[in-house]
Amino acid sequence: MKLRIGLVGLGESWQTRHRPALRMLQDRFDVRAVFSPVAKLAENTAGEFQADAMDGYRSLVSRCDIDAVMVLQRTWLGWLPMLAACEAGKAIYWAGDIEVDPERDQHVRTAIEESGIAFMAEFPRRFSPATLRLKELIATRLGAPQLLFCHRRMRGGSGGKSEAERSEFIELIDWCRYVVGCEPETVSSVSHRLPDRFGYRCINLDFPATERGPSVTAQISCGDYIRQSWQEADSFRPPSALQICCERGVAFIDLPSTLVWFDDAGRHLESLESELPVAERLLTQFHRSVTSLVRNISDLNDAYRAATLLSAALESEQQGRRIQV
Repeated sequence: MKLRIGLVGLGESWQTRHRPALRMLQDRFDVRAVFSPVAKLAENTAGEFQADAMDGYRSLVSRCDIDAVMVLQRTWLGWLPMLAACEAGKAIYWAGDIEVDPERDQHVRTAIEESGIAFMAEFPRRFSPATLRLKELIATRLGAPQLLFCHRRMRGGSGGKSEAERSEFIELIDWCRYVVGCEPETVSSVSHRLPDRFGYRCINLDFPATERGPSVTAQISCGDYIRQSWQEADSFRPPSALQICCERGVAFIDLPSTLVWFDDAGRHLESLESELPVAERLLTQFHRSVTSLVRNISDLNDAYRAATLLSAALESEQQGRRIQV
């Protein structure tokens, strides 16, 4: 079945991620309409895909020849395109910033749940070849996780962009939950804000012991402490996106496709460049969820759960104590 889709917003990842994937998956996706706050960009993209450039998101989602809406950018319109898609009964692929407030934005979750539509949030770290291979190694060679160190160095000069900071933490929290495979019991956080930018925040998630393995601690840190003028420093010795200590070895991930791991036999380097690109994996999964008879909105719940954990971390900073979640 070929899905007829409408594109809402064309974000920073359009040229490098979504456009090539839609080109490769032309047998599964047919772009029918495009809306962007930048009219010229919408016109150019519509011309490339032989689609219609729309002057509003409501006119796009209400078209009878649209099966699903891909929201590729969080614009000044906020949640309005998604809510309109819910009203029209159109499936949603959410690739904008994963910036959700579990209390303030509860109406969005309710609208999606009550609409009965298929929904998928874009979590590219989950679907990266390195992450998928790591999950295999945990099950076969490395054993259960014990410690995770997840660090993201943000670009200098992002001070004041609290939404970008929040979105980054939500995705990093979800990534650790996915790798560990269970829910944390407690969360704690500390931060240091610099005068002209965000600074640094470190969140600890404590996961309980389960039948599959011992208790796990995940340390998630994100910082904006290198000025834009310090260009060479920004690229000097960047930390691995994820370091993980397991029962029988350790592994280091550099997204999207490099994995180095160590066990008693020594060092193992895996370059997964030949694997299916992340965007194609994501869109294939979306196609499957829309055409399947079984409705799956687990991504929606995952996004709100990660946002809830982030809110608990911020509460921990204010109160100076560990928070039960």
